[in-house]
Amino acid sequence: MTYAFSYYFQLDDPLIQLTEYYKWINFFDFYWRLGIDGLSIGPILLTGFITTLATLAARPITRDSRLFHFLMLAMYSGQIGLFSSQNLFLFFIMWELELIPIYLLLAMWGGKQRLYSATKFILYTAGSSVFLLMGALGIALYASNEPTFNFETSANQSYPVTLEILFYIGFLIAFAVKSPIIPLHTWLPDTHGEAHYSTCMLLAGILLKMGAYGLVRINMELLSHAHSIFASWLIIVGAIQIIYAASASSGQKNLKKRIAYSSVSHMGFTIIGICSISDMGLNGAILQIISHGFIGAALFFLSGTSYDRIRLLYLDEMGGMATLMPKIFMMFSILSLASLALPGMSGFFAELVVFFGIITAQKYFLMPKILITFVTAVGTILTPIYLLSMLRQMFYGYKLFNATNSSFFDSGPRELFISIAILLPVISIGIYPDFVFSLSVDKVEAILSNYFYNY
Repeated sequence: MTYAFSYYFQLDDPLIQLTEYYKWINFFDFYWRLGIDGLSIGPILLTGFITTLATLAARPITRDSRLFHFLMLAMYSGQIGLFSSQNLFLFFIMWELELIPIYLLLAMWGGKQRLYSATKFILYTAGSSVFLLMGALGIALYASNEPTFNFETSANQSYPVTLEILFYIGFLIAFAVKSPIIPLHTWLPDTHGEAHYSTCMLLAGILLKMGAYGLVRINMELLSHAHSIFASWLIIVGAIQIIYAASASSGQKNLKKRIAYSSVSHMGFTIIGICSISDMGLNGAILQIISHGFIGAALFFLSGTSYDRIRLLYLDEMGGMATLMPKIFMMFSILSLASLALPGMSGFFAELVVFFGIITAQKYFLMPKILITFVTAVGTILTPIYLLSMLRQMFYGYKLFNATNSSFFDSGPRELFISIAILLPVISIGIYPDFVFSLSVDKVEAILSNYFYNY
C-alpha cells in the first residue's frame, strides 16, 4: 500500500478550508479526504461545543464512567469525521461509526426500556444506512471508468434522470431517518425517553443535524436535478411535520418525549429551508441547524437535572418546582422561550429567515408559497402552546411543594455553568446572526450557482 499525503491550511476571508488527504486503499482508489468549508464549519464547531458540555454534564455517572466517556468521545470522532468528509465512502464509514457508541450508551445507561429503545434505534438507523451505501457505490461506479468516491468528481458528474432519482431516493431514506422526517421519526421519542440526558444532548444537538447536513451535501449538491423534482414534495412534508409534531408534543405526558417531538417539529423548518432552493432559505436552514442544536441540547440537559432531583418524568405528577428550584425554573423558562422563537433569541431569526426564504423562492408560484407560509405559521402558534403548558405543569401549582417536607437541591455551580454556557450563544446569535451567515454565505452561493447551472 502506498500513501500520497497532502495537508494544507488556507485562510481566505470569509471562507475557511482545512484539508487533509492521502491514498488509503489502492484497490478502490480510495482516499482519506477531510475538509472544512462554509457548510461544515458551523456543525463542527457546534459538535465540539455540545460534546464538551455533555461530557461535563455526565459527571454524576459513576458506573463504568471511563467506558461512558470513551463512548462519548468515539461518538464525537464519528460526527466530526462525517461533517468534514470529502469522500462518499468515508462519509458512510463515519455515518456507521457513530451508531455503535450511541447504541451502547443507550443500552447500558438508559432507562427501564433501554434495550427496546436501543434495538429500535439500531434497526432504523442501520437499516437505512444500507440505502446510503448503495447510493454511494452507485455514484462511485457510474462516475468514471475508475471508481471514485470524491465529492469533487461526483459534483461534476451528470446522470440519467431515472438513475439520479433512484440515487436521490436512497440517500433521502437514510437522511430522513436521521433528521428525522415523518413518517420515519418514531425511533426518536423512544430513544430520547430512555437515554441519559448527556446522551440526549448529543442526540438532539448533533445527531439530528447529520441528516439535514447530508441532504445539502449530497442530495442538493451532487443530485441537483432530482432535488428540483423532490423539493416541492419535501416542502409539503416539512410543513406537515411542523404541524403534526407540534400537535403530538402537546399530547405527551413524558417530559423528555414532549421535548423530542418538539425537536421533530423544529427540524421541519430545516427541511423547508433546504428545499426552498433560495439563498435566504438555505442560509436560514443552516442557522436553524445551529440554533436548534444549542436549544435542544439545553432543554434535555435541564429535563435531566430536574429528573435527578424529583425522580419524575410525567408532567401530570409534577407541579410547584418554581418555589423549590428557582434557578432551574429560570433557566428552563428562558430556554423554552428561546425554543418558541422569542425575538432576541437564535430560534426567532432562524425561523424568520426560513419564512423569507420560501416567500422569495423563485422556483415556486405565489399561491403555494403563501399556503406553505400559512401552514408553518400555524406551527409556530402551536409551539408556545405545548412549551408554555409544559412550564405550567412543571413549575406552577403546589403539588410537589405540598408533597415534601424538605426542599430539593437547586441547580449547582456545574449545572448553572452548563446552562449559561449554552444560553450565551443562543442570545448572541439572536442579536448578531451575521456571524453564522458569514461562515456559510459563500458556500451557499456556490451551491446554488452550481445548482442553477446544472438545472
